[in-house]
Amino acid sequence: MRLWKCVPMITLLLLLAACGGGGGGEEADAAAADLRNRYHDMAGCAMEAAVSCDQEGLAWEAELRCEYVPGGESTVEVLAPEEIAGVRALLSDTDWRLEYEGDSLNAGPLSSEEISPAACLPRLMNALRDGWLLEENREEWNGVPCLRLTVDQSGTKDGKILSTLWLRLDDGTPLRGEIAVDDEIILTADFTSFAFYDTMPEDGA
Repeated sequence: MRLWKCVPMITLLLLLAACGGGGGGEEADAAAADLRNRYHDMAGCAMEAAVSCDQEGLAWEAELRCEYVPGGESTVEVLAPEEIAGVRALLSDTDWRLEYEGDSLNAGPLSSEEISPAACLPRLMNALRDGWLLEENREEWNGVPCLRLTVDQSGTKDGKILSTLWLRLDDGTPLRGEIAVDDEIILTADFTSFAFYDTMPEDGA
């Protein structure tokens, strides 16, 4: 594991660590359903975003690239800061591991209640696909007309986990995402690029 010695460990551990925290009418309902169906039916997507985490007063931010595959293995790669650029997290529904310059580190089980910055983007996609819709309304984010959705992904533990996404009205792609635990926003994502893979064919054919 010689190559790991050149990685600033405090920054890297923040990537690994779980961050924790202590209506729109019929037209909006239909729009939310149509957009969520597109995410539910997609074969996957590629995205980049600036992800930030405020964990016990310690701010952390990184630019991440994610290749998201529903039900499969998704990849998250650090683009910046330079000190940890190239670190990759490979995530499935049950576990994840980190890779750096060819070395691999098993990071253990990934439970639905442990939210790390590395899992932020896949988790937001999971929320769009399978979360329980609580709110939807039209709202601008930085002057861009969006459909704002809040979904519940609370797990078996005590914490209430809510994900909120602002999806552009013109093409349905995400502009902003937030994950909150017990009403405290712990992770934010500002998307800089997003592209759908081909949607899944009917009947899986």
